[in-house]
Amino acid sequence: MMFPKKYQSIAVASLLILMALVMISYNIKLFSHTGFLRKLVLEATTPLVSLKNKSLKVLQENWNHYIFLIGLEEENKRLRKENALLSNQRVQYQENYLEAVRLQRILELKEQLDVTAVAAEVIDRDQSSVIKTLLIKKGTSQGLRVGLPVLADRGIAGRITECSWHVSRVMLITDENSNVDALIQGNRAHGILQGSGSEGCHLKYITKTEEVKVGDTVISSGIGGIFPKGIVLGIVKSVDKMDGGLFQKIGVSPSVNFDKLEEVLVLVFNSGEGK
Repeated sequence: MMFPKKYQSIAVASLLILMALVMISYNIKLFSHTGFLRKLVLEATTPLVSLKNKSLKVLQENWNHYIFLIGLEEENKRLRKENALLSNQRVQYQENYLEAVRLQRILELKEQLDVTAVAAEVIDRDQSSVIKTLLIKKGTSQGLRVGLPVLADRGIAGRITECSWHVSRVMLITDENSNVDALIQGNRAHGILQGSGSEGCHLKYITKTEEVKVGDTVISSGIGGIFPKGIVLGIVKSVDKMDGGLFQKIGVSPSVNFDKLEEVLVLVFNSGEGK
């Protein structure tokens, strides 16, 4: 067993003292009685023997402590590694659970609509001030095409504007080029929901004679053959009748949180089937 370098000098000194004491003790045995010289040697060597024993004891205790610390550090490394592994597993389990919940909502929506539909993963998004689009990981190879409606678990997301074999671009209802025929669910007032970029949407062509309140639900009318009737588009967030003209200025918050959208459902049907 090797001693740490800082204790080597103490060990060497203790060994030399021990050898000297052994030689002295051997020589003293030649005397048959305790004479003056033997008494003198005993008196002189006793403090050295005590110092030697204390030094060896301290050395052994320090060595044992050093070995204990090494073992403790190894145990800490092992526990940290296990903790990191368990944390990663917990995060993965949580992600799997949340994904399963989202997919279950998509599946329930598909069953409610009773139409052919394709679930797709969102792989990219363009959320500039004006352009609001998503890329989804499905295309013509899965039966998708330009013009098909795209839904999320909380309502309408938009429609497909571009399609390749395995990727499609979706124009969101918040895009300024988006127009969806809509109804206010409560009073059945008919208008057009247009995208307003980062401000969400606004509902056009609702006359000032119609009673519209903040919190009213806006749904698709089914007119136009793109979106099925009765799917949620958003909630009225502001109403202004003071603006000049015949129509109210109505702000709408989309029901879908596009910043957190991860999966969508594309409805695949022939023209006119979604009415």
